[in-house]
Amino acid sequence: MVKYIMKSLQCTEEVTSPTYALVNEYEIPKGKVYHMDLYRIKDEDELLNMGIEEYWESADYNFIEWPDIAQDFFAEGQYATQTETLERHKGGNKLSIGIPKEIYEDENRIALTPNSIRAIIGHGHKVIVESGAGEKSHYTDYNYSEAGAQVTESRKEVYSCDVIVKIAPPTMEELSFFKPNQVLLSSLLLPRMNEPYMRALKSRKIIAIAMEYLPGEDGTYPVVRIMSEIAGMSAIYTAGELLSAGDGGRGVLLGGISGVPPAKIVILGAGVVGEFATKTALAMGASVRIFDNDVSKLMRLQSIVGRHLHTSTFNPVYLAYQLLSADVLIAAVHSKSGRVPILVTEEMVSKMKPGSVIMDISMDQGGCVETSEITSHRNPTFIKHDVIHYGVPNIPSKVPRTASAAISNILTPMVLRMADQGSIESLLYDNKNIRLGVYSYKGCITNKYLANRFGLGYQDINLLLASKM
Repeated sequence: MVKYIMKSLQCTEEVTSPTYALVNEYEIPKGKVYHMDLYRIKDEDELLNMGIEEYWESADYNFIEWPDIAQDFFAEGQYATQTETLERHKGGNKLSIGIPKEIYEDENRIALTPNSIRAIIGHGHKVIVESGAGEKSHYTDYNYSEAGAQVTESRKEVYSCDVIVKIAPPTMEELSFFKPNQVLLSSLLLPRMNEPYMRALKSRKIIAIAMEYLPGEDGTYPVVRIMSEIAGMSAIYTAGELLSAGDGGRGVLLGGISGVPPAKIVILGAGVVGEFATKTALAMGASVRIFDNDVSKLMRLQSIVGRHLHTSTFNPVYLAYQLLSADVLIAAVHSKSGRVPILVTEEMVSKMKPGSVIMDISMDQGGCVETSEITSHRNPTFIKHDVIHYGVPNIPSKVPRTASAAISNILTPMVLRMADQGSIESLLYDNKNIRLGVYSYKGCITNKYLANRFGLGYQDINLLLASKM
């Protein structure tokens, strides 16, 4: 231990044991150091004879081994060793984080809210927000400025930051602002990906992380789950609005009233979207039917809700029968591999009641209703066979403030961990879950599906990090 202390005191001499010499003396820039070993001292007289008092009364450093024999010479605790465990700080790098304005028409959310900005600024980092970035989520430039962010009109200045955090992936124009080894944290949105876009990512050598592919400690995907919760709840609220006579609906109240039966809602899919759609519909007093081919999901849903539910597997005949009297169809089927199957044919739709509503939440995977088409928040519906169709793929953007706060709560800890680790490379090396979200790394495509789909070379992110690339 003394050797390490002497090194920190900038001692250039060789440090040896004073067992036989009793006292070793060293020169340091700030004076002298006396290193004593009292193991061979038998009594206090020997201490006085060796001049112990002169050493202790000097203004120099005194390091004593085996001090028990001299305990009567100083006050209790005066020369006692105090052991303290210090926190090891891995990084301490100060990051600059850029938040650009979303330019896609249907994207109303923002990745980091003012409350999260306060936390990031409080850790000593710099945040630059493009003017107007939070307007669609009802966060003003003033809110961000008060939180400590720098608000700028210059998009180029925002994209000069170390880390770019946004909801939608950048456009080809926005990619031109990126520099090598810059970190992009955004959603991936597979339907918008194409070969020129992926080649642009490669050529810019961007480290791109898809937020929806970041798993939590429990194996679930927190961004996907929280957006699915919002989509399930919003689907029921929106369907209730569309059923009103003012929107061309049947003029039916979801929950009904005393003496009048409630609306009947058919839900396809018992995943997270289906779960929250079911909870919301039941809370509003609607009559619900749930379909899913995974019986364990149906059992789980009944257990969560805590009551008996009308459930079934995807039997086409029984599904068609239920749709004949349905007021609302919520299509919330998800596929792990590509497009979702068509479960509701055009013939089934044509036999539904006039003014009924179809909410196809599977539109980002092609839709599971044959008559569905992609719509936007500006023009969310169209009518076919006298049935109102809603095909907006980005339903959470309908409630952007809630959705933004939810995403921000998930991303903020990751941004702070990135700084604490010292670099994005260290963060990826130490965190397997975050590595799973990386699809482009310094000129390499690290997502096997994207590499195969566009005929680009695939590189394993684990090997790249191990090679210190």
